[in-house]
Amino acid sequence: MKNNTLFLAMAVACAVILLAGCAAMPPHVDDYSAVLPENVVAASQDGGSIYHTGYDVPLFENPVAHRIGDVITVTLAEKTEANKSAATNTKKNSTVALPGITVAGAGLTFHSRDLTSASIDNNSGFAGEGDSSQKNELTGNISVTIANRLSNGNLVVRGQKWITLNQGREYIRLQGIVRPLDIAPDNSIPSYKVADANIEYGGSGTLADSNTKSWLARFFDSKWFPF
Repeated sequence: MKNNTLFLAMAVACAVILLAGCAAMPPHVDDYSAVLPENVVAASQDGGSIYHTGYDVPLFENPVAHRIGDVITVTLAEKTEANKSAATNTKKNSTVALPGITVAGAGLTFHSRDLTSASIDNNSGFAGEGDSSQKNELTGNISVTIANRLSNGNLVVRGQKWITLNQGREYIRLQGIVRPLDIAPDNSIPSYKVADANIEYGGSGTLADSNTKSWLARFFDSKWFPF
């Protein structure tokens, strides 16, 4: 009976550790694969006409990307910096004194301080200080494709770039919504003009694994650890 109880306790502990390790893992990444352009249906012969549906070349239209599958270059210009500090100091002193008691006039005053007088002193103080700072910077370029065109004309873009260096692979992923008016003539747009942007930078391989905590270390650092 004792062996069964011990085995059950060990199983529960292992399950909690595994759940905590999974909770510390990064969230599932959506699909960032490139979107191919829509296939153009071959037009039927129009009896010798020089114009065919689906094969027109617009002469007075903005040549920047606007169709599903077109490529847009996003210039990564992300830089954030935040600083916060706080300090609190409080102090409080209280003193209460009770004089001696006089009975039947001044001539019958009790002079014993231990019996007829008392004093109360209270001192309290608090000092707190906090400081926090964070700085992030990401620069570069990534080309993405138009995945969808919304009803208001805005474009949903997404894409990724993988770079293999020696024993590791690094990637940059981007997904968001852009306005056609913000796209430059060279089909580029800065990242700070991408709405609802989801930008990820990371890697995999030997170097990335050496800089990652083990699942047991993540458990002890997670909110599930009770101590």
